[in-house]
Amino acid sequence: MSNQTNRDELYTKDLRDFICEEYHLKEISLTPAQRGFYGETWKATSHSNAYFVKLIYFPEYQDIYERSFEVIDFLCSKGIDFINTIVKTVNGNLFTHFDGAVLGLFDWIDGENIETNETKLWEYQLLAKVYTVPVNEVNIRKEDFSGKSADIFFKQWKQTEDQEILSFLEKNQEKLKYRARRLKYFSDLCREDTSDFYITHGDAGGNFFVNGDKHFLVDWDDVLLAPPERDAWVMGFCDWARCLFQKSLHQQGIQYVLRPERLAYYCYYMFFFWLTWLIKCSTLKEIEDFFKGYDEERIEYADKLWKESKLLSIS
Repeated sequence: MSNQTNRDELYTKDLRDFICEEYHLKEISLTPAQRGFYGETWKATSHSNAYFVKLIYFPEYQDIYERSFEVIDFLCSKGIDFINTIVKTVNGNLFTHFDGAVLGLFDWIDGENIETNETKLWEYQLLAKVYTVPVNEVNIRKEDFSGKSADIFFKQWKQTEDQEILSFLEKNQEKLKYRARRLKYFSDLCREDTSDFYITHGDAGGNFFVNGDKHFLVDWDDVLLAPPERDAWVMGFCDWARCLFQKSLHQQGIQYVLRPERLAYYCYYMFFFWLTWLIKCSTLKEIEDFFKGYDEERIEYADKLWKESKLLSIS
């Protein structure tokens, strides 16, 4: 559970009774699922059936979570069978509310969360299949290339009280400022063209499950109408990964070529996005490890793309 809240027996009983009533289930057992970053997650077992329960308590993320249910249900109706299937409430609702949280119930997917270079083949193929689904029949949030993650980060920085973390951020403030400037540069560049948008996951690698020869993409909470680079940027610094992603698109008849300015945008955007979360709820060591790991791979690649873009603009 990402919120690290210890749940006592009374809370668990109230949650169990609520689910039984809201979804008209008989006696169920609840055990922590340990899946997902933002949410409190449980496995609910009722005789021969198993369900995945996810509650979002973070106020800033609840609206995003609520809006994802319609898209997930839409994808399932279009034959996408490797994602979470929503279990509707007795009243036919896609989600409900419990104790101030947004609660969703899904069919349980057995499997192990695995992410390696080898699994990227299957991950990209599943994503490409989702991209073939028409987007004009569903209400979905759309990428605006706002670059707002940097603004949110600097706001969170001002609210941080941990002196060790503050000292670390101050030592790296010049590096953080230049990355924010480059995010704004690519944000402005990407907003000039918002064509070629598809239904994207946003964190496919972290939610890729393997069960024998079956593969699944779960946790579509942050689903967004956006360019493929939103899913490709994570490994975009690797030539082989870009080629494999591109090949997966073409195999599904999607004649799209990954664009460097969009890859760079997501590298910088997600750097600030994740750093904001880390300074809110992680240790200095975790922040340092993230900062170093990101520098060595994605930011160096994005910096390279920035230099190439500036050279092109001069010529």
